[in-house]
Amino acid sequence: ISIIMSVLPPVRKDRIISQLPKCFNKGAALNTEDEFHGKVKTACLQQRTGTVGRFKISKVIVVGDLAVGKTCLINRFCKDVFDKNYKATIGVDFEMERFEVLGVPFSLQLWDTAGQERFKCIASTYYRGAQAVIIVFDLTDVASLEHTRQWLEDAMKENDPTSVLLFLVGTKKDLSSPAQYTLIEQDAIKLADQMKAEYWAVSALSGEFLT
Repeated sequence: ISIIMSVLPPVRKDRIISQLPKCFNKGAALNTEDEFHGKVKTACLQQRTGTVGRFKISKVIVVGDLAVGKTCLINRFCKDVFDKNYKATIGVDFEMERFEVLGVPFSLQLWDTAGQERFKCIASTYYRGAQAVIIVFDLTDVASLEHTRQWLEDAMKENDPTSVLLFLVGTKKDLSSPAQYTLIEQDAIKLADQMKAEYWAVSALSGEFLT
């Protein structure tokens, strides 16, 4: 691992995290604290001083209906690009994003899963072993929000619900009118509370709340 780390390019400046990032909505957040927990600071200090392993990778699976914008979301987050030409994901794909959290190297594996029914069996085999699940819906499509319950259920069949962080993410914020957004956000926040998930609303087109 030390050899691999030595040949990797430096972590991007915007991926060096020294302060706890703010949540999108304090009423629908997993954590509302302003600072890292003391245990996190201690763990990072131990890793920096070499008393425990230095390289951490967490697996994140991204699930949701066909065409809700899962791939665009990942591409904007990882590559800061937006491709207007839609192409459905076949099976699964993944991106790796590197961070430095309180001085400790940390990587996210983001698994982009197909939303089409015929690829569900293939995609579900990659659900296992996730540390976080991002359930994506389209802010302009109420049905896609309703379907997130089933996506969560499918993902949890392969994981321990007590050890997985959940995020309910609405996409295409730029296409949603203020009135439409207000209505669907109310339902999304209620659902996020029921799921015990953190709620976010983003735009892959503009990069709002994604970069």
